[in-house]
Amino acid sequence: MRPTLSLVRREFAAYFTGPAGYVAAFGFLVLTGLLFNLALGLLTEKGPSGVEYPMQVMLGGADTPALAQVAGVLFWGLFPAVTGMLTMRLLAEERGTGSIELLLTAPIRDWQVVAAKFLACFGFYLVLWLPTLVYVPVLADLHAEWRLVVTPFAITAAAGVVLLVLGLHAVVLGAPGWLAFLLLLLGGAAAGVGGYLHATKDAEHFLTLTAGIDPAPVWTSYLGVVLAGAMFLSLGLFVSSLVKSQLVAWMAALLLGLVFVLPALLRFVFDPGTVGYDAVYFVSVPEHFRRTFTRGQLDTRPLVLYVSVTLFFLFLTVRSLEARRR
Repeated sequence: MRPTLSLVRREFAAYFTGPAGYVAAFGFLVLTGLLFNLALGLLTEKGPSGVEYPMQVMLGGADTPALAQVAGVLFWGLFPAVTGMLTMRLLAEERGTGSIELLLTAPIRDWQVVAAKFLACFGFYLVLWLPTLVYVPVLADLHAEWRLVVTPFAITAAAGVVLLVLGLHAVVLGAPGWLAFLLLLLGGAAAGVGGYLHATKDAEHFLTLTAGIDPAPVWTSYLGVVLAGAMFLSLGLFVSSLVKSQLVAWMAALLLGLVFVLPALLRFVFDPGTVGYDAVYFVSVPEHFRRTFTRGQLDTRPLVLYVSVTLFFLFLTVRSLEARRR
């Protein structure tokens, strides 16, 4: 456990010490900021110029107006480029410098190496999305009402949050792995159980949120970007394990990611209800967001696709590392 956590910390910290992480973060935040500004403008429009689902504009799935369509093409065209930038150095750099031989002879298994690399880039990917949470209160027209509620369940949930924060500090500061794992485990259990019981059993809640717009599209959209991001990152990690050049790894990850993006353009070719139209929907990530996630709906088909492709390419990455041992 300790070597894996050490590798996760090293790879995660590398995003803040090299240019790739900052370039990806800058481009991503500028793009999402422009999309938020567009969505906000459309929300305040009157008549047919407005937008029904603001998350469609944020995630590039709106059919109207024309500017939203252009923004959608830009978003999904750059999405695999950003994820490819996060994964291009993970194993390609190790191969290019020869340090991968030292890594493979270290007392750590191949699947642990792949898991550590993937968790590091996935963690930084989530960090990229964290600033966009400030847009949620505006997009959902949220209103918060706070109360000081002292109940056993509320205290348990608060203690769990404190333990989670301490666990994250322990990971960052390099504390013993068993201590960080214990704090995160206890904190997650206390926060989850306490928060659930506080929400369902207590008569009064310390936080009451009311939304002027249906909030379901917000959380379904974020669930979609988390799972879709994991899929694109697994593609990039696999490509990075095959080549020595980071530039080649980025370009190959971009091209491979576009396999799940470009089929969205074919939806104009097929009639709705045909086999071709359904096939395009199954493999096209932009279509998943346009038709389900950004509308507050969950379709198990995209979820199964994201999870299965992620696990498959992580498996291929492990096999790629194992092949170098022979």
